[in-house]
Amino acid sequence: MSRILKINLMREEGAATAEYAIATMAAVAFAGLLVVIMRSPEVKEILLGLIKTALTPQG
Repeated sequence: MSRILKINLMREEGAATAEYAIATMAAVAFAGLLVVIMRSPEVKEILLGLIKTALTPQG
């Protein structure tokens, strides 16, 4: 293997790990945002309304 190729491979050795870490942090932040939204009274009311409508027999 050429010396230049070895140097280039060594520079990117931890790149995939850093990318996974950033993606994981973004996912955690998004999950936290969803938790905050789901706890709001307005969203709870909308979801309960949807569930009641879905479970109420239409006739």
